[in-house]
Amino acid sequence: MNSGKSIFSQLIDFLPKYEFQKCIERYKGNYKIKTFSCWNQFLCMAFAQLTYRESLGDIEACLRVAQNKIYHLGIRGKVSRNTLANANQVRDWRIYADFAQILITQARSLYAHEDFGVELDQTVYPLDATIIDLCLSLFPWAIFRKRKGAIKLHTLLDLRGSIPTLVIITHGKYHEVNILDDLFIEAGAIYILDRGYLDFARLYKIHQSLGFS
Repeated sequence: MNSGKSIFSQLIDFLPKYEFQKCIERYKGNYKIKTFSCWNQFLCMAFAQLTYRESLGDIEACLRVAQNKIYHLGIRGKVSRNTLANANQVRDWRIYADFAQILITQARSLYAHEDFGVELDQTVYPLDATIIDLCLSLFPWAIFRKRKGAIKLHTLLDLRGSIPTLVIITHGKYHEVNILDDLFIEAGAIYILDRGYLDFARLYKIHQSLGFS
């Protein structure tokens, strides 16, 4: 009989829980919460991501099947679909956004000297966007076309390690070029853009910030 930790628990051990707790305290994430803490919510969603769960009901069913092991996964208490749905709706998203930035910073330091096929000392960032279709009856706020809903996912990628350093979600009609206004340009870095970002005034601002595009 295997008496060691589960693979999921071993992965979670690499996370800086103290930093996550600081993010919780920054936004008072556990205020008036008695059972299902922000950490439990994070573990449930991380488990769902790693095991390719497709819905809240799928997450609930999967965790209930492993009910006798759930404590050893680090999750405390019974997980229900309603509890998880309510937590996802009302908890401050900035807790997880700040924690993601902490993890991205740590990951980038691990890949800082990785060879990605081109001998460059500079950091290289490709920037692109993709449209994610949504059901307009379920997401009426995500109007894209007359009978179609969508959001647009804008991603800035660090090619060393293929780590996303910036992810911005907008409505589907938002033009890609406007994202250049939200970028913090790193001096000396190279930005790879397609024709959708052709705006000479914005590209000149990258040049003024000592970046290359």
